[in-house]
Amino acid sequence: MQLKKSDFSYELPPELIAQTPLEDRSASRLMHLDKETGEVSHYHFRDICKFLRPGDCLVLNNTKVIPARLLGEREGTGGHVEVLLLSRKEGDVWETLVKPGKKCRPGTRLVFGDGLLRAEVLETVEDGNRLIRFSYEGIWEELLDRLGEMPLPPYITRKLQDKNRYQTVYAKYEGSAAAPTAGLHFTEDLLKEIRDMGVGTAYVTLHVGLGTFRPVKEDNILDHHMHSEWYEVSPEAAELINSTKASGGRILCVGTTSCRTVESAADENGVVRAGSGETEIFIYPGYRFRVLDGLITNFHLPESTLVMLVSALAGRERILAAYEEAIRERYRFFSFGDAMIIE
Repeated sequence: MQLKKSDFSYELPPELIAQTPLEDRSASRLMHLDKETGEVSHYHFRDICKFLRPGDCLVLNNTKVIPARLLGEREGTGGHVEVLLLSRKEGDVWETLVKPGKKCRPGTRLVFGDGLLRAEVLETVEDGNRLIRFSYEGIWEELLDRLGEMPLPPYITRKLQDKNRYQTVYAKYEGSAAAPTAGLHFTEDLLKEIRDMGVGTAYVTLHVGLGTFRPVKEDNILDHHMHSEWYEVSPEAAELINSTKASGGRILCVGTTSCRTVESAADENGVVRAGSGETEIFIYPGYRFRVLDGLITNFHLPESTLVMLVSALAGRERILAAYEEAIRERYRFFSFGDAMIIE
């Protein structure tokens, strides 16, 4: 089977890329897509309860974005350097993305915050990423909060005024280089309304790395390699998901990261196992979902692995037709944009 990257392309007017979050999280628009018929209808996100039923279960990713973008200079030369923290390896060693990479060979020393934080490049690893060891005095989290910036995607060109707007209201465990953006639409009040109507909420953790957002370079998408990301499913979350399925309720994942977590943690019979590990799951058309029944998600970049994932759920033609309608209706796209529910 060959699936071409170009099969998942579409033309997006640049002005539809949302640059800032809405003041009211739940005021964003919501497209409903029937995955069986392809029929589309339009709402606002605060109407999400119309599509939930008592006995369903929402799965949410409670990862927390760290201010992972560090701006500094190379010791001795004073040359500008940007370091993006991807994942902690051990102690104060991190896998990172460094710009300019050519100037940061092993042995290069870096300085941040007038010397409050120092680092040494240890080695170059897969995809040109760098392993870096940091040295500092004090508490790492406090230092990072002081020196680091939120690692907004490159298509967002405006500086974020409030760091918390790139976090979900239920963010708990630090470790992500990017937000699970479908969750940004929920407010505490909306979550309470959902629970009060008899819908369960299961919290899982997947620390979002840049692998999710890396462009697919190969023409045949089956040649694309996903980077691994760490996930954890608690015994309580696994029990709630499994009991919901057993009693005939539906599992609706909030975001592609929640989807990839439960699908990674499930056995062949769709039973979710508690535990933690690394996942490289790549979901594209032809994939048989074991757990997920529906998905709440944002609108994704052309030719991205995320467009391929939603195409696996609703069909490529239906997804692209829905995206064309979203463009005609002037929906806002990507991280700070509007949402869709596929069920």
